[in-house]
Amino acid sequence: MPTFKSILLAGAVAMLPFGAQAHAAPKEAPVAETFTEEEAQAAGEAAAAAGAEEAAASAERQKAKMQKEMDEAIALIEKMFDTSSLPPIEPARLALAQKAMGALIPSGSLEKMMDNLYGKMFKTLMGEFGGQSDMMLSIQTGVESDKIATLDEATKGKIADMFDPHRKEREDQITKVVKPLISEVLGDMEPPMREGMSKAYARKFTAAQLTDLNSFLATPTGTVYASEWMAVQADPEVMLSIIKAIPPLVNKFVDRAPEIEKDMKDLPKEKQLSDFSDKELASLAKLMKVDVKVLKDQRDMWKTDTMETTEAVAADAVSADDYAVDASADYAVEAADATLAAADAAADAVSDPAYDRSNWSAADLKRVEGLETAYENASLAAQQAAEEAAANARKKLPD
Repeated sequence: MPTFKSILLAGAVAMLPFGAQAHAAPKEAPVAETFTEEEAQAAGEAAAAAGAEEAAASAERQKAKMQKEMDEAIALIEKMFDTSSLPPIEPARLALAQKAMGALIPSGSLEKMMDNLYGKMFKTLMGEFGGQSDMMLSIQTGVESDKIATLDEATKGKIADMFDPHRKEREDQITKVVKPLISEVLGDMEPPMREGMSKAYARKFTAAQLTDLNSFLATPTGTVYASEWMAVQADPEVMLSIIKAIPPLVNKFVDRAPEIEKDMKDLPKEKQLSDFSDKELASLAKLMKVDVKVLKDQRDMWKTDTMETTEAVAADAVSADDYAVDASADYAVEAADATLAAADAAADAVSDPAYDRSNWSAADLKRVEGLETAYENASLAAQQAAEEAAANARKKLPD
């Protein structure tokens, strides 16, 4: 499907011959009349092809970026769960474990487990976020969801049909597309899952225990167990029991939040680069194998930004009430500006490969990342200074 930008690009390309001809011969008859139907069709097809090519290139850039991020995440997980130091597994023992996993994770077992979730959870979520739900009707009409809840389902359906007469077909199509995709993905996951489970079982259980396990799985009861054990984990009764157990867990964290917060406050604050002395910077530079001047420049930049921010906060804090209002407004404006800047940067990155950091020079990348780090630290320092200023103001105010 063409993106909005590709549509604009196609339109611009289609308009180029008209604009160029108009400037070349302003006194001639309208250019549109000089084009044959075949030429106009060819121009339109060329514009469409250019737009499709741009969209495909953009998709490839996004895919490459996503792949890089996934590779980095996998590398982090591999570091967390390092298996390089584990001893080799005896081939005979691994074979016993692989036989057990073949029975416990047969082809289609993951899909069977997901069918329990898909049949219940997915369809329920589709209903809740579909056009007939109270929430979506409230968003579309602006009427409070409490008032919409008083309507019967037939009325809600008629209202939803006014916004989207083909919503049922649309929901069915989503289901038709998503279900096979989930099945395909789960099928791809089964072989590596069997491999990992085989290795884990081979390390956790002896050859004799694995032999006993395989003997059990070969019995009628074991066969039934092997075919159901994974699907049972997503059984509605199991899922409901687990979900009902979550509120007490959350309440325990809420009840102990003051204690946890107190313990955290008692810990010394984390040092920032701006807190390092010249001697500490020299030691840090030696460890990092970088020029100490690089770290000093960063430290001095952080100190300057922090000092300016703190002075601005102090100047604005005429009273506790005024300070709170001004700080909230400033924070909201900064957050909005940051959001808009991020959105603009993201849009530019998609359409302009010059914003792809892999195309930047090492010097430019270092400068940008340094300024970003300084900005983040200055923001944290500003927030901390604001909290301290508010705390000081509270001490002066009457209870």
